[in-house]
Amino acid sequence: MNLENTISQMRKGILEYCILAVINKGEIYASDILSELKAANLIVVEGTLYPLLTRLKNAELLTYFWKESVQGPPRKYFVITEKGKAFLGELHKTWNELNESINKTLKK
Repeated sequence: MNLENTISQMRKGILEYCILAVINKGEIYASDILSELKAANLIVVEGTLYPLLTRLKNAELLTYFWKESVQGPPRKYFVITEKGKAFLGELHKTWNELNESINKTLKK
């Protein structure tokens, strides 16, 4: 079994949760989402982020708007929707339950 592959799959499994959590803090530009995820050691590349953002938008969990930039063209900013906030709440509840279960398993 390949350890790196298992670790990668674990990280991919929580990316949507982490992306919604970052966007929940307020309107945010995609490169800033990448920066926050990288700062949290969740290394993500644009090729991974944009399909996830599209999927979350299509599920109506987030939306976006264009904002003029001081430098260069307008930028696309992402915002979580009410449906997204409810979904994030359920993910947070599930994460806490999983975390508790894992910690119990590790202590035995």
